[in-house]
Amino acid sequence: QVQLVESGGGLVQAGGSLRLSCVASGNIFRVNDMGWYRQAPGKQRDLVATITTSGGTNYADSVKGRFTISRDNGKTSVYLQMNSLKPEDTAVYYCYANIRRSYYGPENVYWGQGTQVTVSS
Repeated sequence: QVQLVESGGGLVQAGGSLRLSCVASGNIFRVNDMGWYRQAPGKQRDLVATITTSGGTNYADSVKGRFTISRDNGKTSVYLQMNSLKPEDTAVYYCYANIRRSYYGPENVYWGQGTQVTVSS
């Protein structure tokens, strides 16, 4: 079994900062790409940022220059530093990880339960 557990969401004023964390645990052989999506009420889930095992990153245009994604040396945790937050950043943020559970097994996508980020104006 694999679990992704997120933390760090909350309520912040516009212009403030939050740091989200996500830890993968369980029966894991290898964690490949990790990242964050977000979903605002009534909208689809959109990509926020991704990071590869070698540290390559990709960001949505709406967060470039404000958000920074990183991961730990053990590569089972991913973080999202969010600065200069705007009300339009309000959403449930979900982390994901592409995980292989054995050497010969397939790679599957696993999701966290989501953490609420609310930015007040």
